[in-house]
Amino acid sequence: MLSWRKKSLSSFAGDEVLSRLTSEISLSKPFIKFILVLVAFASLTLAVMRPQLGSKLEEVKRKGVDVMIALDVSNSMNAEDIRPSRLERSKQAIYRLIDKLEGDRIGLIVFAGQSYVQLPITTDYSAAKLFLSTISTDMVPTQGTAIGNAIEMAVESLGDSVKHNSAIIVITDGENHEDDPVTAAAEAAKKGVVVHAIGMGSNDGAPVPVYRGGNKIGFLEDNSGNTVISKLDQFSLQDMCDAGKGKFVRATNSDDGLTKILSEIKSMEKQEFSSKLFTDYDDQFQYFLGLTFLLLIFEQLISRRKSSVMKRLDLFNEMKNKSNRK
Repeated sequence: MLSWRKKSLSSFAGDEVLSRLTSEISLSKPFIKFILVLVAFASLTLAVMRPQLGSKLEEVKRKGVDVMIALDVSNSMNAEDIRPSRLERSKQAIYRLIDKLEGDRIGLIVFAGQSYVQLPITTDYSAAKLFLSTISTDMVPTQGTAIGNAIEMAVESLGDSVKHNSAIIVITDGENHEDDPVTAAAEAAKKGVVVHAIGMGSNDGAPVPVYRGGNKIGFLEDNSGNTVISKLDQFSLQDMCDAGKGKFVRATNSDDGLTKILSEIKSMEKQEFSSKLFTDYDDQFQYFLGLTFLLLIFEQLISRRKSSVMKRLDLFNEMKNKSNRK
């Protein structure tokens, strides 16, 4: 805009005439005013964003239980005998579990043919929900159902948790093809870790959908071309829970079995945790808002005319130039 204004003035009069006509107009002040308005706008934008700072780091004491959830993400968990699917219903149950926890710590493991720690043990329930939302049957490349390995990894992830204050909840259809979950559960129980299980699926079973590009293209077939029917293996899961001194609950379309497992967890002996958190968050927007007003007021106070000092300097230069001409 400044360059456009200069061109317009140049077309109106020559340089010498223009210099005399605008002798009292400052060339730098419009630029300074523009910079002030620009900074004021940036400050106002920050104020609208309502920045906050934690004014105090406080150690919060909690009492609860360590809960590691081992979630089956094998392809058979896409079966739809439990609506909307075994996996989606499992995730809904975990969401409900998180909402009902009070001071407990939670961790998340996903497994199929291999096991992975999705979320280390934490009291951050928001993070737990965020990680849970990303889970799908595509996230573990090796297919299968290694429940025993998942239990071992859950015990390892619990670390130095106090005995009788930790539990593992295995959520699966129970079709174990890889290892010995009963032995793994028994070893966990020896360390004071209780192993519960929620069986996702029905005794009659259901075909396993096959997806491509997010669209269902058919159902899983065996080498003979027959549709594979995935059934809940509740007897194996019951044996595992007996060895792990926990409860087995079979989920249905009307009851995901969470209430019984949650009551078992709440009856456990609590241990005390401590976590450091920022508390008493203070709004900082008022400082940016104040800076915006100050900048705008300062911009309005700046005149486009030259200051008296600059005028005297210009007058001195003009007199000097006249003497030189003589």
